[in-house]
Amino acid sequence: MSILSRFGDIVSANFNALLDKCEDPSKMVDEYIRKATEDLAEVKKETSAIMATEAQAKRAYEENQNNIDKYAKLAEKAVMAGNDGDAKIFIAKKQEFEANGASLKQAYDVAHANSEKMKQMHDKLTEDINSLKARRNNVKSQMAVAKTQEKINNIQKSSDKVTSSMGAFARMEEKAQRRMDEAMAMAELNAEPVDEAKSAEAKYTGVNASSVDDELAALKAKLNQDNK
Repeated sequence: MSILSRFGDIVSANFNALLDKCEDPSKMVDEYIRKATEDLAEVKKETSAIMATEAQAKRAYEENQNNIDKYAKLAEKAVMAGNDGDAKIFIAKKQEFEANGASLKQAYDVAHANSEKMKQMHDKLTEDINSLKARRNNVKSQMAVAKTQEKINNIQKSSDKVTSSMGAFARMEEKAQRRMDEAMAMAELNAEPVDEAKSAEAKYTGVNASSVDDELAALKAKLNQDNK
Protein backbone atom coordinates (compact mmCIF):
# COMPACT_ATOMS: atom_id res chain seq x y z
CA MET A 1 0.00 0.00 0.00
CA SER A 2 1.42 3.36 -1.01
CA ILE A 3 0.51 5.16 2.22
CA LEU A 4 2.47 2.62 4.27
CA SER A 5 5.48 2.83 1.97
CA ARG A 6 5.36 6.61 2.08
CA PHE A 7 5.45 6.79 5.86
CA GLY A 8 8.19 4.20 6.01
CA ASP A 9 10.23 6.36 3.64
CA ILE A 10 9.54 9.47 5.74
CA VAL A 11 10.80 7.90 8.96
CA SER A 12 13.84 6.37 7.26
CA ALA A 13 14.70 9.62 5.45
CA ASN A 14 14.47 11.65 8.65
CA PHE A 15 16.77 9.31 10.54
CA ASN A 16 19.32 8.96 7.73
CA ALA A 17 19.43 12.72 7.11
CA LEU A 18 20.12 13.37 10.78
CA LEU A 19 22.67 10.58 10.97
CA ASP A 20 24.60 11.94 7.98
CA LYS A 21 25.05 15.37 9.57
CA CYS A 22 25.46 14.06 13.12
CA GLU A 23 28.09 15.80 15.22
CA ASP A 24 26.51 15.56 18.65
CA PRO A 25 24.55 12.29 19.13
CA SER A 26 22.58 13.72 22.07
CA LYS A 27 21.33 16.60 19.93
CA MET A 28 20.61 14.20 17.08
CA VAL A 29 18.46 12.03 19.39
CA ASP A 30 16.47 15.09 20.49
CA GLU A 31 15.96 16.15 16.87
CA TYR A 32 15.01 12.66 15.75
CA ILE A 33 12.48 12.34 18.58
CA ARG A 34 10.99 15.66 17.55
CA LYS A 35 10.69 14.63 13.90
CA ALA A 36 9.44 11.15 14.80
CA THR A 37 6.77 12.74 17.00
CA GLU A 38 5.67 14.89 14.06
CA ASP A 39 5.55 11.76 11.88
CA LEU A 40 3.55 9.97 14.57
CA ALA A 41 0.93 12.72 14.53
CA GLU A 42 0.58 12.34 10.75
CA VAL A 43 0.50 8.53 10.97
CA LYS A 44 -2.18 8.76 13.65
CA LYS A 45 -4.26 11.03 11.44
CA GLU A 46 -3.94 8.72 8.43
CA THR A 47 -4.56 5.64 10.58
CA SER A 48 -7.76 7.18 11.87
CA ALA A 49 -8.92 7.83 8.30
CA ILE A 50 -8.09 4.29 7.16
CA MET A 51 -9.84 2.81 10.20
CA ALA A 52 -12.91 4.87 9.27
CA THR A 53 -12.72 3.47 5.73
CA GLU A 54 -12.51 -0.03 7.19
CA ALA A 55 -15.56 0.61 9.36
CA GLN A 56 -17.49 1.91 6.36
CA ALA A 57 -16.51 -1.11 4.22
CA LYS A 58 -17.44 -3.46 7.03
CA ARG A 59 -20.79 -1.79 7.50
CA ALA A 60 -21.55 -2.00 3.74
CA TYR A 61 -20.58 -5.67 3.66
CA GLU A 62 -22.64 -6.53 6.73
CA GLU A 63 -25.66 -4.60 5.43
CA ASN A 64 -25.38 -6.50 2.15
CA GLN A 65 -25.22 -9.80 4.05
CA ASN A 66 -28.24 -8.78 6.10
CA ASN A 67 -30.17 -8.09 2.87
CA ILE A 68 -29.18 -11.49 1.48
CA ASP A 69 -30.42 -13.16 4.65
CA LYS A 70 -33.59 -11.06 4.64
CA TYR A 71 -34.61 -11.90 1.06
CA ALA A 72 -33.66 -15.54 1.53
CA LYS A 73 -36.09 -15.76 4.43
CA LEU A 74 -38.76 -13.85 2.49
CA ALA A 75 -38.38 -16.31 -0.42
CA GLU A 76 -38.82 -19.22 1.99
CA LYS A 77 -41.94 -17.64 3.41
CA ALA A 78 -43.35 -17.01 -0.08
CA VAL A 79 -42.77 -20.65 -1.08
CA MET A 80 -44.38 -21.86 2.14
CA ALA A 81 -47.34 -19.61 1.35
CA GLY A 82 -47.57 -21.18 -2.11
CA ASN A 83 -46.72 -17.88 -3.83
CA ASP A 84 -43.96 -18.82 -6.26
CA GLY A 85 -44.17 -15.46 -8.03
CA ASP A 86 -43.20 -13.53 -4.91
CA ALA A 87 -40.57 -16.14 -4.13
CA LYS A 88 -38.93 -15.53 -7.50
CA ILE A 89 -38.91 -11.75 -6.86
CA PHE A 90 -37.23 -12.27 -3.50
CA ILE A 91 -34.73 -14.76 -4.93
CA ALA A 92 -33.80 -12.34 -7.75
CA LYS A 93 -33.27 -9.56 -5.21
CA LYS A 94 -31.16 -11.83 -3.05
CA GLN A 95 -29.02 -12.72 -6.05
CA GLU A 96 -28.39 -9.01 -6.72
CA PHE A 97 -27.02 -8.59 -3.22
CA GLU A 98 -25.01 -11.81 -3.53
CA ALA A 99 -23.44 -10.47 -6.73
CA ASN A 100 -22.29 -7.38 -4.83
CA GLY A 101 -21.22 -9.44 -1.81
CA ALA A 102 -17.95 -10.69 -3.30
CA SER A 103 -16.67 -7.21 -4.20
CA LEU A 104 -17.86 -5.79 -0.87
CA LYS A 105 -16.08 -8.58 1.01
CA GLN A 106 -12.90 -7.99 -0.97
CA ALA A 107 -13.07 -4.24 -0.29
CA TYR A 108 -13.58 -4.89 3.42
CA ASP A 109 -10.69 -7.38 3.57
CA VAL A 110 -8.33 -4.90 1.92
CA ALA A 111 -9.50 -2.06 4.18
CA HIS A 112 -9.09 -4.28 7.24
CA ALA A 113 -5.55 -5.32 6.20
CA ASN A 114 -4.58 -1.71 5.56
CA SER A 115 -6.03 -0.66 8.89
CA GLU A 116 -4.06 -3.35 10.70
CA LYS A 117 -0.83 -2.32 8.97
CA MET A 118 -1.37 1.33 9.86
CA LYS A 119 -2.11 0.44 13.48
CA GLN A 120 1.05 -1.66 13.57
CA MET A 121 3.06 1.24 12.15
CA HIS A 122 1.47 3.60 14.66
CA ASP A 123 2.24 1.25 17.57
CA LYS A 124 5.80 0.58 16.36
CA LEU A 125 6.55 4.26 15.93
CA THR A 126 5.10 5.01 19.35
CA GLU A 127 7.23 2.24 20.86
CA ASP A 128 10.37 3.51 19.12
CA ILE A 129 9.79 7.05 20.35
CA ASN A 130 9.27 5.84 23.91
CA SER A 131 12.39 3.70 23.66
CA LEU A 132 14.44 6.64 22.36
CA LYS A 133 13.17 8.83 25.16
CA ALA A 134 14.22 6.19 27.67
CA ARG A 135 17.67 5.86 26.08
CA ARG A 136 18.17 9.59 25.53
CA ASN A 137 19.54 10.15 29.05
CA ASN A 138 22.07 7.38 28.50
CA VAL A 139 23.24 9.02 25.28
CA LYS A 140 23.48 12.42 26.98
CA SER A 141 25.44 10.90 29.89
CA GLN A 142 27.87 9.24 27.51
CA MET A 143 28.34 12.50 25.61
CA ALA A 144 28.97 14.37 28.87
CA VAL A 145 31.63 11.82 29.85
CA ALA A 146 33.16 11.98 26.36
CA LYS A 147 33.36 15.79 26.48
CA THR A 148 34.92 15.64 29.95
CA GLN A 149 37.47 13.12 28.74
CA GLU A 150 38.29 15.33 25.76
CA LYS A 151 38.91 18.25 28.14
CA ILE A 152 41.15 16.05 30.27
CA ASN A 153 43.04 14.97 27.16
CA ASN A 154 43.56 18.61 26.17
CA ILE A 155 44.69 19.49 29.69
CA GLN A 156 47.05 16.52 29.62
CA LYS A 157 48.56 17.83 26.40
CA SER A 158 49.10 21.22 28.04
CA SER A 159 50.61 19.53 31.09
CA ASP A 160 52.95 17.55 28.87
CA LYS A 161 54.03 20.78 27.21
CA VAL A 162 54.72 22.32 30.64
CA THR A 163 56.69 19.24 31.66
CA SER A 164 58.69 19.49 28.46
CA SER A 165 59.31 23.17 29.17
CA MET A 166 60.47 22.34 32.70
CA GLY A 167 63.02 19.96 31.23
CA ALA A 168 64.24 22.68 28.90
CA PHE A 169 64.39 25.13 31.83
CA ALA A 170 66.48 22.66 33.83
CA ARG A 171 68.87 22.41 30.92
CA MET A 172 69.12 26.21 30.85
CA GLU A 173 69.86 26.23 34.59
CA GLU A 174 72.57 23.63 34.09
CA LYS A 175 74.03 25.64 31.23
CA ALA A 176 74.01 28.84 33.32
CA GLN A 177 75.69 27.05 36.24
CA ARG A 178 78.36 25.76 33.93
CA ARG A 179 78.95 29.26 32.54
CA MET A 180 79.29 30.59 36.08
CA ASP A 181 81.72 27.79 37.06
CA GLU A 182 83.83 28.50 33.98
CA ALA A 183 83.85 32.22 34.80
CA MET A 184 84.89 31.58 38.41
CA ALA A 185 87.60 29.23 37.24
CA MET A 186 88.86 31.85 34.80
CA ALA A 187 88.88 34.49 37.57
CA GLU A 188 90.92 32.15 39.75
CA LEU A 189 93.37 31.58 36.94
CA ASN A 190 93.67 35.32 36.33
CA ALA A 191 94.41 36.12 40.04
CA GLU A 192 98.02 37.16 41.14
CA PRO A 193 100.12 34.17 42.30
CA VAL A 194 100.74 33.98 46.08
CA ASP A 195 104.28 35.03 47.23
CA GLU A 196 105.12 32.39 49.84
CA ALA A 197 108.17 34.30 51.04
CA LYS A 198 106.10 37.36 51.96
CA SER A 199 103.59 35.23 53.78
CA ALA A 200 106.33 33.66 55.86
CA GLU A 201 107.92 37.09 56.53
CA ALA A 202 104.73 38.31 58.22
CA LYS A 203 105.21 35.75 60.95
CA TYR A 204 108.42 37.39 62.04
CA THR A 205 107.90 41.08 61.37
CA GLY A 206 104.48 41.45 62.94
CA VAL A 207 103.65 42.96 66.37
CA ASN A 208 105.52 41.29 69.27
CA ALA A 209 102.96 39.55 71.44
CA SER A 210 105.15 39.72 74.58
CA SER A 211 105.50 43.52 74.40
CA VAL A 212 101.74 43.86 74.29
CA ASP A 213 101.43 41.76 77.44
CA ASP A 214 104.06 43.89 79.22
CA GLU A 215 102.26 47.12 78.32
CA LEU A 216 98.96 45.78 79.54
CA ALA A 217 100.48 44.79 82.88
CA ALA A 218 102.00 48.25 83.27
CA LEU A 219 98.62 49.91 82.55
CA LYS A 220 96.90 47.84 85.19
CA ALA A 221 99.59 48.69 87.78
CA LYS A 222 99.22 52.41 87.10
CA LEU A 223 95.47 52.30 87.44
CA ASN A 224 95.75 50.49 90.77
CA GLN A 225 98.19 53.06 92.05
CA ASP A 226 95.91 55.99 91.10
CA ASN A 227 92.94 54.48 92.91
CA LYS A 228 94.77 54.27 96.26
